[in-house]
Amino acid sequence: MRTTRRFALRVNGADHLVEGEPQTPLLFFLRNDLSLNGPKFGCGLGECGACTVLIDGIAARACALPVRLAEAREIVTLEGLGSSEGPDPVQQAFIDAQAAQCGYCINGMIMTAKAFLAVNPAPSEAQVREALRYNLCRCGTHVEIVKAVLLAAERGQAGEAAAP
Repeated sequence: MRTTRRFALRVNGADHLVEGEPQTPLLFFLRNDLSLNGPKFGCGLGECGACTVLIDGIAARACALPVRLAEAREIVTLEGLGSSEGPDPVQQAFIDAQAAQCGYCINGMIMTAKAFLAVNPAPSEAQVREALRYNLCRCGTHVEIVKAVLLAAERGQAGEAAAP
């Protein structure tokens, strides 16, 4: 028997009510109900990282996180970090390092980097590679992505993890 209910979500600093089944992945509500296209559906298993969002400042895979576990938590998507007119410092570093090719993995890379730099603001290259190792990029822009994260750290502009 399927049961639906309402969930109160706080996304990018705004409160939203959504309705659905408790086990439905958070990603579906972010994309379908709230029209947020930063987090992508990749593998659907939490393996590739394309759906990464910040939950209370921690990188989380929205495709594998049931909406019921996200209720009453601070959710930040790529759209909540910055805008095209005022990108977040991590987003700006990705732009400056030309770290996107097809762009599919970039959401996950940026969101993971944002959370990582909040706890390790001066990482080594090896630490960056380790932090991003579970984010898949099929285009081969890993060198530029690592460069972008190091650039954000070098600039000392990583900022806080959950800054809606």
